[in-house]
Amino acid sequence: MQQHKANCNHVSRNCKSPENPAFVKEIVDTGFLLDKDQHHSHIVLGDIRVDGDEAAIKMQSNDYLSIASDKRIAAAKAEILLEQGHGDAMSRVFTHDREDVYKSFEKRMASILGAEDAVLCMSGYNANTGIIQAFAKQGTNVYIDIKAHASLWEGIACARARARPFRHNNIDDLHRKIKRYGPGLIVVDALYSTNGKICPLEKLVEIAEDYACAIILDETHSFGCHGNLGGGIAVEMGIEDKIHFRTIGLSKAIAARGGVVAGSKRNMEFFRYEAFPMIFSTSVLAYEIAGFEKTLDIINSETWRREKLHENHAYLRDGLLSLGYDVGECDSQIIAIIAGSNPDTIILRDYLASNGIFGSVFAPPATAEGAALVRFTINADLNRQDLDKVLGVFAKARYELDLDCVPRLCAFDLFQAAE
Repeated sequence: MQQHKANCNHVSRNCKSPENPAFVKEIVDTGFLLDKDQHHSHIVLGDIRVDGDEAAIKMQSNDYLSIASDKRIAAAKAEILLEQGHGDAMSRVFTHDREDVYKSFEKRMASILGAEDAVLCMSGYNANTGIIQAFAKQGTNVYIDIKAHASLWEGIACARARARPFRHNNIDDLHRKIKRYGPGLIVVDALYSTNGKICPLEKLVEIAEDYACAIILDETHSFGCHGNLGGGIAVEMGIEDKIHFRTIGLSKAIAARGGVVAGSKRNMEFFRYEAFPMIFSTSVLAYEIAGFEKTLDIINSETWRREKLHENHAYLRDGLLSLGYDVGECDSQIIAIIAGSNPDTIILRDYLASNGIFGSVFAPPATAEGAALVRFTINADLNRQDLDKVLGVFAKARYELDLDCVPRLCAFDLFQAAE
C-alpha cells in the first residue's frame, strides 16, 4: 500500500498538462479573482476554513432536517450493501417493468405527493433536464421564472424549446406573456433556492387552466419540509391535483443523491422511456434506496424536525429584519444577504467567516450580474444560542463594514452605543 501511494505521488509530481489555448485561458481566468495576496481564488472559496471548528455555525448545507448523519439511515444502507453489494449498475430503461425496491419506493413517493405515479431519477438535475426535454419540442413555449433553478434552464436548451422568462413571482408578467405567445409549459420552483421565496401557486394554476398550459413545479427545497408527511407546498396548499409535473432533488431534506419526477401514470410511463437521463445514465443503487426509505420513516414520524426548522428560520429572519437587513423576501428556511458585486460579497463572506459564521456564496451565473449573495440555509439542529451569535455578528457588522447590504447606523443606534 505504501509503495502504491509513493508511486501515485511520484506520478502526480511529474504530470504535465498542455498549455491552454487563448480562448480556454480567457474562460478560466474570468472565473477567478485575485485576492489581497495576489493568489488566484474563486469567489465561492475563502481562506478561512470551517473544517474542524466546533464553535463554527454552519449554514451551508441543505440538510434542513439535520438528518444526514443519522446512524439509522447509515445502518439501513449498510445492511443492503453488505448483503447484496451495489446491485445492478445500469440504466433503468431496461428494468422499469420489475416489481422491485425501485418500484416500491416510486409508489411510496407517489402516495406522499398525492400523485398517480412517480419515477426515480439519478439526481434532481437529471429530473429537471429530463422532464423538459421529454415534454417540450423544438419551439415549444416555456414560461420560466427568472429565478428558477439552472437545471430547468438547461432542460429548455436540451429540448431546443423557446424560453419565455417572466419576472420573479410576477403573475401579471406571466399572464401578459402567455396571452401574447400562446400555450406552453410554465416552469417554477415551489420554494426558490436563492431567496427562500414561495411561489404564488394558486394564482399560477388559474392562469395555466385558462390558457391550456402545463405546469412543471420543482419541489426540491420544499419536499420533506412542508405539507402533510413532508409532501411539499402543492400538498400543503391542497392543489397537488392541479400540477402536471413535480420534480424533487433528494439532496435536500432527504440528504442523499437522487431525484424524483411525479405526475399522471400515462405521462410518467412516457417519461421513463423518452427522457435522455433515464436512458443514458446509470440508476441510483439499491442500497441508496434503502437509505431513502429509512429517511422517509424518520421524516414522517419525527415531525419536530420540521417544526424546529421553521421556528429557527422565523427567529433569525425576524432578528435580521429588526437590525435593518433586507431579508423580507425569505418565506421559508433560506435567508439571503445580497451583497451585490463579487468583491463586496468576498468582503462579507470573509467577515462572517472570521466571526465563525459560514454560509454559501452565490454568484453569476447562479445569480444576476451585480446580485451576488451570501446564503444561509437553516436547519433543525441550530439552537437559540447559535442564532443569537449570528445576530450578534450582524449587529457588529453595522459598526465595522461599509457595504451597501449592511444597514447604516441611525442616530438612535449611536446614542445607545454611547450609553
